[in-house]
Amino acid sequence: MFSGSIPALVTPFRDGRVDEDSFRRLVDWQIAQGSSALVPCGTTGESATLSYEEHYRVIELCIEQAAGRVPVIAGCGSNDTATAARHMDFAKDAGAAAALVVAPYYNRPNQDGIVAHYDHLARRNDLPIVVYNVPARTVTDILPETMAKLSRLPGIVGVKDASGALARITAHRLGCGADFCQLSGNDDMALAFNAAGGVGCISVTANVAPKLCAEFQAACSAGDYDLALTLNDRLYPLHTTLFSDASPGPAKYALARVLEGVTGELRLPMTPPSASSRAAVDAALGIAGLL
Repeated sequence: MFSGSIPALVTPFRDGRVDEDSFRRLVDWQIAQGSSALVPCGTTGESATLSYEEHYRVIELCIEQAAGRVPVIAGCGSNDTATAARHMDFAKDAGAAAALVVAPYYNRPNQDGIVAHYDHLARRNDLPIVVYNVPARTVTDILPETMAKLSRLPGIVGVKDASGALARITAHRLGCGADFCQLSGNDDMALAFNAAGGVGCISVTANVAPKLCAEFQAACSAGDYDLALTLNDRLYPLHTTLFSDASPGPAKYALARVLEGVTGELRLPMTPPSASSRAAVDAALGIAGLL
């Protein structure tokens, strides 16, 4: 259903408020540069610090500005099942193509609780769901046998897998079927992820280097792994340095360097990246040919 380079969009701020003009410009730039879908209000979009009104406005803005040119996968996750359901209701009414729903964080449900969470969401709303597994942030890990159960629920179409366990791609193919959409959640593993059966990446780096990331994903899709390897080498320093300080600080700093008019402003508790992080990002942008 989804494939290619899919940026997990940052949320631009200016003077403490969502910068709607910059966000619209970011959406247009991403589409012009070849991104195949867009994800607003994910972790990189600082969704944890957005009010309900801001969260919904960002989703609405993304869908309005994309205007059907690419699908929008709206961030709808919460550790409260009722809140996730509310987010999905809004996203569906706004015209999103799917919801990205992270495993419940902080509560630490067991595997049965994870299944019950997604089962409730999937049965009350027919908006397609992309499951997001990122145990480094949620603590809870969605095990392959649990993912197989989720894949059989109505409307659950794929996974953004940031577990870091590459063997799971094959486990998911066997347990969920070859048509289950597997998207990497780790830029630095996207090459190996695609080679093992993945079809794309929900990417932080694509915020900053959308054209290169789109070309990389297209090379993987075409089976041209020589070109993919060359592009991956150009992108790899960005993949690492965009996490050289708390994310999305380095990504917002980098975006402000390459897209005129966008600030690197963050919302507390996030603070600007360190001087060493900024220097590393600058060097990586140079290697990628973006400065």
